[in-house]
Amino acid sequence: MTLFDSPDFAGHEGVHAFFDEKTGLKAIVAVHSTARGPAAGGCRMWNYESAQDALTDVLRLSRGMSYKNAIADLDLGGGKAVIIGDSRTQKNPELFRAFGRAVNSLGGMYYSAEDVGVSVADIAEARKETPYMLGLNDGKWGSGDPSPVTADGVYRATLRAVKRLWKQDDLNGLTVAVQGVGHVGGYLCDHLHKAGAKLIVTDVNQAVLREVAERTNATIVAPDEIYDAQAEIYAPCALGATLNQDTLPRLKCKAVIGAANNQLAHPGIGQWLYDMEVLYGPDYLVNGGGITNVAAELKARESGGSFDPEWVERKLVRLMETFDEVLDRSEAEKRPTHEVADAIAEGRIQAAKDAKEAARKAA
Repeated sequence: MTLFDSPDFAGHEGVHAFFDEKTGLKAIVAVHSTARGPAAGGCRMWNYESAQDALTDVLRLSRGMSYKNAIADLDLGGGKAVIIGDSRTQKNPELFRAFGRAVNSLGGMYYSAEDVGVSVADIAEARKETPYMLGLNDGKWGSGDPSPVTADGVYRATLRAVKRLWKQDDLNGLTVAVQGVGHVGGYLCDHLHKAGAKLIVTDVNQAVLREVAERTNATIVAPDEIYDAQAEIYAPCALGATLNQDTLPRLKCKAVIGAANNQLAHPGIGQWLYDMEVLYGPDYLVNGGGITNVAAELKARESGGSFDPEWVERKLVRLMETFDEVLDRSEAEKRPTHEVADAIAEGRIQAAKDAKEAARKAA
């Protein structure tokens, strides 16, 4: 199957493969859209079973970033990078320096940041070779690790869902099953625990899992058992496609609100959730806090100013208002939330394309 035949190819503007013999870097950068601005999205390092799996992932993730940035009303397009390799054994500074050079060769079309398997320190190493890295700690414009802000957004969306379904302002008496307690999932557990939720958690990293469970008094289950948990809310915060035809019949929840990208194995799963009367928070909407934080860094860098947390807060408030709009329209129009969110994002992307085309014709 060629790139253009892939069901996950969605009119991407560019897909770039990079190999560095010295460091062993194998990376793919996918730029889905630059209609609203330069493409932005994190870099994921994962030990994919095949290059085809990596390509599928980066195509889906980059398209999701276009939608995420549009629905958060950021002046950014969508892109993503994946590095094929085991982040626990194959990471080193030279690898990320090579990655930085690869991104630099795109000339500002794509900005990268941390994601699964990649840390702020890794991105700082890549930054030595290119200015097109974000989510850094240094400088007056540095925004740091976006994970806490991502978790904050998911938590706020959870509270919105709880208010609608259970008419309460906290999570007392409710159980949340959290799949993945790494960077974002761990911070989310802290928020949920503080708000009174009982937690059931799982992760492949046993050390991190035990640490989060101890500080939040959570119950640990095996990775595959999380789908059978007796919980009102399921929070997928690991990799994508955990909502699929095999897992949905096992869920007991009334809401799905999580930080993972590409949670739906395919769009039909969103319809299935709707038919099951499960409130689904479209992933790229509820997890948009991190990229908003990163966007503030780029905004400060371009203006010569300082990172502005108040700007981020205003954007997060507006993002939650958009979430409410999606839920309202889903109820009024009797269609799944992911379709409503897609329509909003696609409308904003198309409007940007139309404006660019009008400007081109007028020039």
